Amino acid sequence: MASVKEQAVEIAQRFVAARRAAGCLADYPGSLPERLEDAYAIQDAAIREWDRPILGWKVGRIAAPLSDRYGSDRLAGPIFQTVESTEGETAHMPIFAHGFAAAEAEFLLRIGKAPPSGKRSFTLGEAADLIDAVHVGVEIASSPLKPINEIGPAAIISDFGNNNGLLIGSEISNWRDSGFECWEVATTINGREAGRGEASAFANGAIGSAKFLFELMAERGIELRPGQWISSGAVTGVHDVKPGERIEVRFDRWYEIDCKAVAAEPE
Repeated sequence: MASVKEQAVEIAQRFVAARRAAGCLADYPGSLPERLEDAYAIQDAAIREWDRPILGWKVGRIAAPLSDRYGSDRLAGPIFQTVESTEGETAHMPIFAHGFAAAEAEFLLRIGKAPPSGKRSFTLGEAADLIDAVHVGVEIASSPLKPINEIGPAAIISDFGNNNGLLIGSEISNWRDSGFECWEVATTINGREAGRGEASAFANGAIGSAKFLFELMAERGIELRPGQWISSGAVTGVHDVKPGERIEVRFDRWYEIDCKAVAAEPE
């Protein structure tokens, strides 16, 4: 019988193989972890198998009652590809057409200074001091595992946090004094409003996501680097998309992102 570590590697390999084939997984490829620590072990194995530079980290929310069950209200996963989104142009976001795919309006925090080695706890102020820029953006939430969100946080963590890239939009001028976490953000898909919200609606806002990530990475022994991005959480919700659909996000009256979902190609 395979050890827990061997099982983690096998599950990770199945996820990575499905991503490389731009394929579909109808169900979780193995025994679903009962603890988030075990799900992160699968994620670590998948990162080694994928063997590409990590350009950032997505942070997602875990809602009650699952947050009570798992002892955390957030989760994280690596980001391996980014696309610049220029206002007035339509960016393309690659999704797994036969798996799960969604667009999420986000505020993107850029790490300016690496967290101090050995530091395992951060205040919101300390977390903010490690950020040197904030941009508007869209997370490409997509996985070959079609029921990934229905299965829950352990499945999401296992497969790179259900991430397939990041659209990086305009930089927010003077972000510390901009009040961006209270901006009203609206997402439309094919011209119809799909969701509306504010980053201040979730615990400690976008900076709270940075605090969570700094503490989680310290616990996992993963070094964060200047220039990496933190996708801080879905502001208007998780909106399912299909290839060919157009997504527009308006960040209050200040910034807009226009993008189109396209099917990911096999490697």
